[in-house]
Amino acid sequence: MAEETIFSKIIRKEIPADVVYQDDLVTAFRDINPRAPSHILIIPNKLIPTVNEIEEEDELVMGRMFTVARKLAKEEGIDEDGYRLIVNCNSHGGQEVYHIHMHLVGGRPLGPMLMS
Repeated sequence: MAEETIFSKIIRKEIPADVVYQDDLVTAFRDINPRAPSHILIIPNKLIPTVNEIEEEDELVMGRMFTVARKLAKEEGIDEDGYRLIVNCNSHGGQEVYHIHMHLVGGRPLGPMLMS
């Protein structure tokens, strides 16, 4: 069984976070170390450690993450100029918290896709 993370506590409102969206499938909150003017994390309420653990039964929640990203991008006013959606997987992919999460990042030009 996967180990709970700080994100599990945010979902349950056991620790404070700037939650901007929550429903029965996903929770979205502002990153505490933003890399751009808009930086929101969108997470499934179900603990899925990495992309490697996504099952067919998780397709609805994965789709919801994208529709919530679209909604939040519009609310943030970054939908027209553009934004980036990032999902990291495991250590080489830059994942730090092992509860799958999508970064919604925008509000300025973001530069190249990969850093050297």
